[in-house]
Amino acid sequence: MDTTTRLLESRVRDAVRRRGVDPVREADEFRALVEGVVADYVHEASLGAVPQLADVAEAAREVSDALAGLGPLQPLLDDPAIEEIWINEPARVFVARHGVPELTTIVLTDAQVRDLVERMLRPSGRRLDLSAPFVDATLPGGERLHVVIPDVTRRHVAVNIRKYVARARHLDDLVAAGSLPAHAARFLDAAVVAGLNVLVSGSTQAGKTTFLGALTGSVPAAQRLVTCEEVFELRPALRDHVALQCRQPNLEGAGEITLRRLVKEALRMRPDRLVIGEVREAESLDLLLALNAGICGAGTIHANSARDAVAKLCVLPLLAGENVTPQFVVPMVAGALDLVVHLDLDRAGRRSVREILAVTGRSENGIVGTATLFHRPEDGAPGELVRGSGFPPGVERFERAGYDVAALLGSDRSADARSAAARAAAMRPARAEEVG
Repeated sequence: MDTTTRLLESRVRDAVRRRGVDPVREADEFRALVEGVVADYVHEASLGAVPQLADVAEAAREVSDALAGLGPLQPLLDDPAIEEIWINEPARVFVARHGVPELTTIVLTDAQVRDLVERMLRPSGRRLDLSAPFVDATLPGGERLHVVIPDVTRRHVAVNIRKYVARARHLDDLVAAGSLPAHAARFLDAAVVAGLNVLVSGSTQAGKTTFLGALTGSVPAAQRLVTCEEVFELRPALRDHVALQCRQPNLEGAGEITLRRLVKEALRMRPDRLVIGEVREAESLDLLLALNAGICGAGTIHANSARDAVAKLCVLPLLAGENVTPQFVVPMVAGALDLVVHLDLDRAGRRSVREILAVTGRSENGIVGTATLFHRPEDGAPGELVRGSGFPPGVERFERAGYDVAALLGSDRSADARSAAARAAAMRPARAEEVG
């Protein structure tokens, strides 16, 4: 920001104070105020009373960003191609554009970073100090904010702002984006309608939350959905939807609301569907208990493959206490989980489904049985899936919902023959595929 623009900013600040306008909450009034101050400045500049602005429109934008937005970071937030912004130190501001990281030319000061963090946290009411050096929050535009301060970091405040560029409301949106083939989307849509429990796995930034949001677009409109998240990210387009988020402890260390507490409270809210933004710790036990009680559910988990996701879900509930054992958890995972959708992020930044795995419902020797429904060939392109040899559980649920499973999977057999074969396979002992 040059000298003339700073002079304009000073005038706008004075006008904001005099009129008592909130730049964020009263956006229209603030915009009109800026236009009026800029017009007065341009008139004075034409008379030679003040220096000329090099670019009037650009100066007005910079002033608006400084007072109502996030200053130098606002253009990055407004750029639809940028998915994430992070600050390692004031002179090192990075972005991920189309999934590829790059260093920007933005150079900040320590004071600017602290001011930006304070401004970003103000709407959420979340705090950041020595007793709480980490913070997760949601910006007014829906972006997810994560901040860490020294001395947890070596020297500088670390800031991550994760945007949600691809706001997929339905699986069809992922098909249009090339992340999911149409035939697999039809199957997953039917699986959600039929009430199968789905786990979405993948690495960081693979698009798990976006995919989970697209899955909620298949939930029947008449059903009640409760979502539990660390911070609000999911925005299902359902009329009967309750969103819950965690809360950090106060200055006295009290008042914390964990994800596990949210899951327990959600079960008292008569949900037809329960969705967990991300399964990380002991809340996995409460989720499994809910799924085994007949509530349909979904969630995401960090994993390197679909089978790793199943194995991880067998371990996480053990964090709930010493009395929780693998002998209890493994059969519960086998009985509760139906499908695992694994997502992939390649080096070019393209996100796509790599595999769709069925959980057979059986477990042997501490191993959950699985079968591959769809997978990407070794030489396949992102978004390409071919039929595997497996068959999904819950065939009767598909039939009750009016779906022909064999047709959804692209089988050449008749629906009746396929259903009979699936039931026979479920009844006879079979060797479980290893998930570890």
